[in-house]
Amino acid sequence: MKKEKNIRARSGYLMLFVLLLTIVGLAWGLVSTRDPKLLVLLIPVILLIKGFFIVNPNSSKVLVLFGEYKGTVKKNGFLWANPFYKKQRISLRARNFYSEKVKVNDKIGNPILINVILVWKVHDTYKAAFDVDQYEDFVRIQTDAAVRKLAGSYPYDNFADGKSEVTLLSGMDEVNEALENEITERLTIAGIEVTEARIGYLAYAPEIANAMLKRQQAVAIVAARKKIVEGAVSMVEDALTQLSEDKIIDFDEDKKASMVSNLMVVLCGDKEATPVINAGTLHS
Repeated sequence: MKKEKNIRARSGYLMLFVLLLTIVGLAWGLVSTRDPKLLVLLIPVILLIKGFFIVNPNSSKVLVLFGEYKGTVKKNGFLWANPFYKKQRISLRARNFYSEKVKVNDKIGNPILINVILVWKVHDTYKAAFDVDQYEDFVRIQTDAAVRKLAGSYPYDNFADGKSEVTLLSGMDEVNEALENEITERLTIAGIEVTEARIGYLAYAPEIANAMLKRQQAVAIVAARKKIVEGAVSMVEDALTQLSEDKIIDFDEDKKASMVSNLMVVLCGDKEATPVINAGTLHS
């Protein structure tokens, strides 16, 4: 398998001086001899002109002679090379790719919307120019394929798959690392270096978004209620212990059950408690 080969082209300024000398010599010969045969010298002039090219910073020129790869010029500036070379420009700059949102199923079958932000650049110009057709389209298509594969490897969250330690929603660092590795593996054939790959957008698909929102709210409510009950039980236990230790009141089992019931209602209720004055005794 061939790889990128860096070559150095001649200075364009030196060849421009040679071109000017050739033009001046041709003009002087035509004027002095008036021999039309000298016009044949226009051919080397045209060839000299065709050999000039410019390489901008973070850019390159892939040189091909009659179908044979000769090398890549990465040196910046005004240069000259064999006029018969076909020169293909390939940018070496870092590029951003923000993929379209795609609808895929996660590991447990829920439809989700997901896209990816990719930062990439050409690392091997030979592979980019000759191992794939239209390397920019190759990056786009393979990135979409990698995103679809990744989404099917993890659940969106832990609601229905409680055993999953890593999810698309909570395990961003690990998921982004897996995404970058997957995309890198796919783009190596095109000589592409992946600088960064991460999920840019993640949400449930519209058809199940409302149901999943209610589900999340229900889970949050249950968790909050559980916390409230745990706190209330602790507070009731502390209150009974304090009252008993200070000998403020002696509780039998009925009194204790009644007080526990009242305190739990007050502490766990959604609304503020309304006090009731008991004009009799605790047994009335």
